[in-house]
Parts: sequence; structure tokens; C-alpha cells
Amino acid sequence: MITLIIVIALVVIFLLYGVSIYNRLVKLKNLVQEAWSSIDVMLKKRHDLIPNLVETVKGYATHERETLDSVTRARAQAVGANSVESKEAAEKNLNQAMMNLFAVAEQYPDLKANTNFQQLQSELTSIENDIEKSRRYYNGTVRDNNTLVESFPSNIIANMYKFEKSPFFELDNIAEREVPTVKF
Repeated sequence: MITLIIVIALVVIFLLYGVSIYNRLVKLKNLVQEAWSSIDVMLKKRHDLIPNLVETVKGYATHERETLDSVTRARAQAVGANSVESKEAAEKNLNQAMMNLFAVAEQYPDLKANTNFQQLQSELTSIENDIEKSRRYYNGTVRDNNTLVESFPSNIIANMYKFEKSPFFELDNIAEREVPTVKF
């Protein structure tokens, strides 16, 4: 009789542990999705700001067509990217194009003094800082999720219910990690 009680108690403990792990996996999966959604909102704000910035620069630097076109193309790719990996690649291209745009802007003193351009640049810097914060939160939730999905014995529950690792959203080049800033 005591053996039966011990077996039942072990089964109950095992089931409670399994439910606990399952609930943590669901919670982390939802946190990762929420964090990605936050990044997506910030990237959309950034993408919406870029056409105004390009139009402002275009008014002063009409013969810099290639630079302006590359920003427009990079923005279109970034808006059209769907997965974390494709967004990451598209954002890297867009960051490079924006750096080129600001380098062009450096050559036009009247543009640097334009209050509209300064305001757009300030908004862009603020959005870049928000993206950085959101990216840190996202990567932190991904780290927690991936640790639980890969660790024993939670990996058994994760494999049973098909929980998967999530990709990190990071930039490879250290120079690209810095927020593009331009001093006017």
C-alpha cells in the first residue's frame, strides 16, 4: 500500500512538473512574440520617417541620386522583410544606406542648418535608441526561451509539444551596432 502511494505521489509530482514546464514554455514563447512585435513597431516608425528625410535631403542634394535611390531601395526591402533573419539582413542594408545619406548631408551646410532636417534627425536618433532597447529585450527573452527549450529535462516537454528555439536579432558588424549619428 505504501509503495502504491509513493508511486502515485511520484506520478503527481511528475505531472505537476510537466505542467509547470509547459506553462513556462508558453509564457516565454508569448514574450518572444511580444518583444518581436515591439521591434516591428519601432522599425515601422523608422521606415515611415525615412521618406521625409530623403525628401528633405533631395531638396538640397538633387545630384546625389544614387545615394537617395539606395536608401529608398533599402527601405523597401526592410518594409517587405517578414522573418527575423530577413529583417536583420534588410536592416543592415538600410543602416548602411542611411549612413551614406548622412555622409552626403554633411557636404551641404544649408541642409545641416535646416530645422526640418534637424528635427527628422532627432526623431530618427530617438527611434534608433528605442529599437536598441527593444532589441535587447527581445534577445533576452529569446535567450531565456532557448535555454529552456534546450535544457534537460524541459527539452523533453519542448520536443513533445514542438516548442522551438527563436532566432536572435543582432548585428554582426560592431560599427553597425552604433546608432548612426551626424553632427551638424
